[in-house]
Amino acid sequence: MKPPSPTIEGVSLVEINLFQDLRGSFSRLFCENDFSSLLGTRKIIQINRSLTVAPGTVRGMHFQYPPHAETKFISCNKGRVWDVAVDLRLGSPTFLQWHAEELSSQNRRMLIIPEGCAHGFQTLDPDSELLYFHTNFYTPEAEGGVLYDDPQLGITWPLPITNLSDRDQNYPLISQGFNGIRI
Repeated sequence: MKPPSPTIEGVSLVEINLFQDLRGSFSRLFCENDFSSLLGTRKIIQINRSLTVAPGTVRGMHFQYPPHAETKFISCNKGRVWDVAVDLRLGSPTFLQWHAEELSSQNRRMLIIPEGCAHGFQTLDPDSELLYFHTNFYTPEAEGGVLYDDPQLGITWPLPITNLSDRDQNYPLISQGFNGIRI
């Protein structure tokens, strides 16, 4: 595992080691010892999987408000996605900046997105599957989101947008008075 330095503090990109032999391959996706510096006192308490059928589909940009804010560990088990984090943290030097990485089953990368950042992705290949490790339970009343094409964010999506949920296309634009999420 080697973490390059993404542009948003607390966002990490790790490359998962792959061990191969005549039988096939093995990868350890998570070990508490390996990720202890990123987890601090938090624990992984929920694991989710998503399968997105059509290329160009965007899911996001989602987050949870404190005290239900969560750190997410995201990897792609099948296909390819453009995975995006947006810094929404009050007082952050990278407030309202975004960082994206291509995640795929071939590059074996995992993007770690800290509390106070929104997360979303666009599928680049059909039938793309993501695995998410979360440090908090999903709490519907704590859910928030920002619009995927908010001009204040200026996220560059690599493909034309082909599919969005009603929820994701109806998030509000970031208001002028929005100062961030206190974590």
